[in-house]
Formats: sequence, structure tokens, C-alpha cells
Amino acid sequence: MASATGLEGKVVLITGASRGIGRAAAREAARRGAHIVAVARTVGGLEELDDEIQALGSTATLVPLDLTDFDGIDRLGAAVFERWGRLDGLIGNAAQLGAISPLAHLSPKDFEQTLAVNVTANYRLIRSFDLPLRKSAAGRVVFVSSGAARSARPFWALYAASKAALDAIVKSLAGEMAQTDMRVNLFYPGIVRTAMRAKAVPGEDPETLPLPDSVAPALVDMIMPDYPHNGMLQDAGSGELSDI
Repeated sequence: MASATGLEGKVVLITGASRGIGRAAAREAARRGAHIVAVARTVGGLEELDDEIQALGSTATLVPLDLTDFDGIDRLGAAVFERWGRLDGLIGNAAQLGAISPLAHLSPKDFEQTLAVNVTANYRLIRSFDLPLRKSAAGRVVFVSSGAARSARPFWALYAASKAALDAIVKSLAGEMAQTDMRVNLFYPGIVRTAMRAKAVPGEDPETLPLPDSVAPALVDMIMPDYPHNGMLQDAGSGELSDI
């Protein structure tokens, strides 16, 4: 476990930061001293997060952005580089569940939208922040994925396919970064009390599930400057660290 500090002066970008795991990770990284670039669609949630981060003694830059605005991601990458000259940590957390449905019944619109958020947007983040991350003394990238990528249960084809694609992208990118100072990894949070979980399993009692704060420390550990691993999967549910 990393120390409770260690991100002082670091710039960390987190997507899906207005709620759930992203919000918990933003608070945790702020608690360790990072300046948070918080990206989400919901302005109100971002403003509430900003209050929480200030109460922790840190600062944030709020970025209301729909990640399917790919040109907006490019503009954000340029703005971060112009302001700080680097990006020290990237947590790609934002995701869309899509429909849990027989594959043949999925609408093309839902299929394309889910892949846009879960796959294409993350590729665009990598593309837009490649230079800022390389300019950091210890660029750290972690994408939040899911065990659904491997289980691919019936009716979960859309979400599972999108996460499997993300896992493949991260594995390949980690190999590309093997001879650099960057580290690129995956994080499976397991079952956590989030809005996405409630949508996926509507009959479940949320009070029986762990809060996002329970997995945030392990997630933020992966963007610490001294985090040594590359091309690894941290599974919070099992506690296991393995090759992607």
C-alpha cells in the first residue's frame, strides 16, 4: 500500500469524476496532494467534487465534457499541455453499461454509443495525452475495466465486448511503453455500490455492497510515481495482481 501522500505537485486527470468510483478516486488523489483535472458530463456533480477537494486542502480544474466529443478531448489535451507541460496521472474511469439484452435485439445506436464511450473515447484520451504523459518524470495510466470482459455472460455481450476491447488496447499500449518511464495498467473494481451496478442489477440491495471509497486507494496507488508495474491487472475483488 502506498503512503497517504506522495502526489504533491502532480497533475492527475480522472474521467467520470462526478460520481461513483471516479469521484472517490478524485478525492483520494486530492488527499494525497494531487491537483485534479476532473472530467464529467454533470456540472453539478463536478462542483460538489470541487468543494470536497478544497475541503481536503487540494485544488481541481473542472472540465464538463461528454467524452464522445472527441474534438473536445483533443482540445483538453492541448490545454493541459499548455498549462502544465505534462500530465502525471490518467485514470480512465468513465464508462457506459449499454443495454443488457439478447445480442440480436441490441439497437445499432446503443451499440455504437457504448463502444464510443468505453473504447473510442479511451483511445482518444491516449492519443491526446501521449505527449503530456511522456513529458512527466513518471507518467502513470490506469483504465478501469471489468471482469465482464472475460466472463462474457449471456445478454452482456455489448458491455463485455467493449471492456474486452479496452483490455486489449491497454495490454498493447503497455507493451509499447515497456522501454519508457510510463506505466500503463488495468483495474477491475469488482462489485461496488454505483449507479451502473444499480442499473445492471436492479433488484439488488445496495446496502449490501461496498462503497466506491473502498476501492479508491488501490486504484490511486496505481498512479503513484513509485508504482513499478506495467501491463498488469489489479483485481480489487480478489486482491490479485496479474498480467493482463
